[in-house]
Amino acid sequence: MNINNLHRWDLSPSEAAELQREFAARIDVTRPLPRCELVAGADVSYNRFSNTIYAAVVVIKVADGSIVETAGAIHETTFPYIPGFLSFREAPALLLAFGKLQTTPNAVMFDGQGIAHPRRLGIASHMGLWLQVPCIGCAKSLLTGKFQEPNKAAGSTSPLLDKQAVIGQVVRTKTAVQPVYVSAGHLIDLPSAVRVVLETCRGYRLPEPTRQAHLHINEMRRNAGPPQTLH
Repeated sequence: MNINNLHRWDLSPSEAAELQREFAARIDVTRPLPRCELVAGADVSYNRFSNTIYAAVVVIKVADGSIVETAGAIHETTFPYIPGFLSFREAPALLLAFGKLQTTPNAVMFDGQGIAHPRRLGIASHMGLWLQVPCIGCAKSLLTGKFQEPNKAAGSTSPLLDKQAVIGQVVRTKTAVQPVYVSAGHLIDLPSAVRVVLETCRGYRLPEPTRQAHLHINEMRRNAGPPQTLH
């Protein structure tokens, strides 16, 4: 994949917050996504107090969930673990993995937030600016906002609100299991993001793109090699 080079990564937390506010103004969550054939799932894994980040990207076919391509990377970060700033720890490793892909997906799904973020720049929005493809946040836990619990049936949704603004949807992907938190990242609107999440669920709580990325990371960690450097 072609990847933009937007900024350096050796930032302080205050510099990172300033960059988030600046970049949030560039985010576009108004574009409906046409039907898509290929969706990539992206995920990272690390021990909370470790600087070694494992990243995986898996491209799947929406029609049947089959895997088209996988890529992974291991990277040493210097940015501290601070909620709300995790993209500054995780994105460099993910960019290394995306840089290995031969396939350009129609959309990318991240195990994390899009604009459902205190400064409107979660990992899916931040990475969307680097990748310039439609990006979706599909998080397992709530970062910000309030909601009413959606109905128990799979496919039920409830708006995620910050004051009066809708910043995402709480989506029940499987009947009677905990919902996921879906938000648009960049170059996609919220209804399209929810549609892609539900279209790629295949009987699990997590959609297949990010579920397969998580499985790939587990395999990487079992066969870990040396960390890589993002130039």
